Amino acid sequence: MGNNIKDKATNLTLKQKQLVDTIVTTGCSITKGAETAGYSKGESGRVVASRTLRLPHVQKYMLQCVANTLGVGAGLASNKLLQLATGARSEYVQLQSCIDILDRTGFKAPEKHQHQVVGDVKVHIDLS
Repeated sequence: MGNNIKDKATNLTLKQKQLVDTIVTTGCSITKGAETAGYSKGESGRVVASRTLRLPHVQKYMLQCVANTLGVGAGLASNKLLQLATGARSEYVQLQSCIDILDRTGFKAPEKHQHQVVGDVKVHIDLS
């Protein structure tokens, strides 16, 4: 397949799509992602891949991929938080997990502020 064939859903070339998919799924460097996606080896491949990642349509696709990955991770994270709240050995960890769950579900305790007045306060009311 040629490098100029575009993915209809993303409007990216297959090489651009593979570059983004590799970087997002593995967390590798641009250099490693460029090599995996078939860009030239070495500095020139990294430079071309870096320029590619700055293209608006490539950035848009990358943000979508990252959002999808974080969405899956959020499910795992919330499950772990529930496990800690119910099964952690430390009561402190259980408490902090419960507080975090409550905060994230809209039951955050009001923040307390302390106001301190320094000096004398005088009030004069003239009712005449």
